[in-house]
Amino acid sequence: MSANAETITPQDDPLVIAGTSYHSRLLVGSGKYKDLEETRLATEASGAEIITVAIRRTNIGQDPDQPNLLDVVSSDRYTILPNTAGCYTVEDAVRTCRLARELLDGHKLVKLEVLGDEKTLFPDITATLEAADILVKEDFDVMVYTNDDPIIAKRLEELGCVAVMPLAAPIGSGLGIRNPYNILTIVENANIPILVDAGVGTASDAAIAMELGCDGVLMNTAIAAAQNPVLMASAMQKAIEAGRQAFLAGRMPRKRYASASSPIDGTFF
Repeated sequence: MSANAETITPQDDPLVIAGTSYHSRLLVGSGKYKDLEETRLATEASGAEIITVAIRRTNIGQDPDQPNLLDVVSSDRYTILPNTAGCYTVEDAVRTCRLARELLDGHKLVKLEVLGDEKTLFPDITATLEAADILVKEDFDVMVYTNDDPIIAKRLEELGCVAVMPLAAPIGSGLGIRNPYNILTIVENANIPILVDAGVGTASDAAIAMELGCDGVLMNTAIAAAQNPVLMASAMQKAIEAGRQAFLAGRMPRKRYASASSPIDGTFF
């Protein structure tokens, strides 16, 4: 931790994923907005540099007769992160990543998620491990969505994933970080970036994730479902930066009893 955190800017403290440096530690999704113009405005307001795209649900060139997301979120400006949202089997997830690589001219960076059921959208961990192993061996750079189990997070790192992304709460729930101690353990054990993925509801949730030492936060619904998505995107950017600086600064210890803000030693009366 740095004693001079007040001097640290995002440019001085990059997020490095698969050898590439990013100034923003906020990653955002591209779904659930009312239209592509709102997607564009919210993405710009967030300051994010990595944008997730659900290949099975979003047109990025598969259908030339439909609006193309890349017309408003250009791969010249942003790193497009194809994800396997909606995949419930190893085969579907792997196939989707291969399709993304074809559509994006050999793009290697992908976000893997293999879901277990439609109600909770919790990850199917055994399938996630199997799919991650296949994709890493096929030379993909895999950022992987998982539960908040420190053992599984470490196993995914050992398989060769470039980032592990534990959920804070169920996808789209907005419940915030339900188990901060597990997230903290995952962070402490990791040698690769750890990014909270799923469950963030508002700016304070994002700040808490960063204060725990997470390397970043990925969110979609928290911004897109806000009454003012563009304003919320701006709030999230500030929360991520504030939380990161608070982590680097090192918070004061918690105490059970009061401690005077103005010491009485040396007073005259």
